[in-house]
Amino acid sequence: MAVNMKGKNVVSIHDLTREEVNQILDTAHTLKMKHHLGEIYHPLKGKTLGMIFQKASTRTRVSFEVGIWQLGGYGLYLSAADLQLKRGETIADTARNLSRYLDGIMIRTYAHQDVVDLAEHSTVPVLNGLTDLLHPCQVLSDLFTIKEKKPELQGLKLSYIGDGNNMAHSLMFGGAKMGMHIMICSPSGFEPDPEITRLSRLDAAKTGATITIQDDPDQAAQSADIIYTDVWASMGMEEEHEQRLEKFAGYQVNAALLEKAKEDVLVMHCLPAHRGEEITDEVIDGPRSVVFDQAENRLHVQKAIMALVM
Repeated sequence: MAVNMKGKNVVSIHDLTREEVNQILDTAHTLKMKHHLGEIYHPLKGKTLGMIFQKASTRTRVSFEVGIWQLGGYGLYLSAADLQLKRGETIADTARNLSRYLDGIMIRTYAHQDVVDLAEHSTVPVLNGLTDLLHPCQVLSDLFTIKEKKPELQGLKLSYIGDGNNMAHSLMFGGAKMGMHIMICSPSGFEPDPEITRLSRLDAAKTGATITIQDDPDQAAQSADIIYTDVWASMGMEEEHEQRLEKFAGYQVNAALLEKAKEDVLVMHCLPAHRGEEITDEVIDGPRSVVFDQAENRLHVQKAIMALVM
């Protein structure tokens, strides 16, 4: 039976059921096939998505704006300068106002609580385009990409090597929901948030998944089906860049590390990549890389989310 997701917020994968995640992935597959066949499909004709950007973006901006247009709707770009958000007007009042004009709100911002508050007071679906804590749309797209290459997600080992950031957090939630074994490998002091770890392990206990936190990249790569990395200094952490280069020096995803993984290992990166730092050109451009499949699939998965909730 199809799951009815109309009106649902997508703030965290932890808030979704396994059935809802599968519904998103299955719908993304259908929409991707329609797109590649050139089929016009406008389930959101006449609907408008407000897109709030307090953080700059390449993939999020283009994929959401193109996606809502391909579904027959309209994407309204709203930068921080376009809104009174937190400049005297509360987030609650902004949510109430935007709900009277829009059919859905996507927000990409710094503080995760801002998205939680927006969702609490909005009467239309709120989609988390990224916060400093979580990046659910990216990981849903990653799960879809993995499923295209390895149809059964249950039991796969994904090793994330790098900073215990918003990507690590959402991978833990996504993997736990789908029965994957997630290993987060970060230097001491850069581990994932303990509360995210606790919540993801609660989800994992229901699906047979495991969530492991450790600091040895070679051990993390052993028998990995997927090796995932991200920039060592996320947006807003630029002043820490040089310090992080030193701390993460042994955590580069390179050819030598891939040798320790399974022969058919997939290499993933959410982009943008700092080539020569967390990943080498040889690997990101190599035959095991699905990095640009991930980027394309942001379009199809976000279309699926919008079609389902709006």
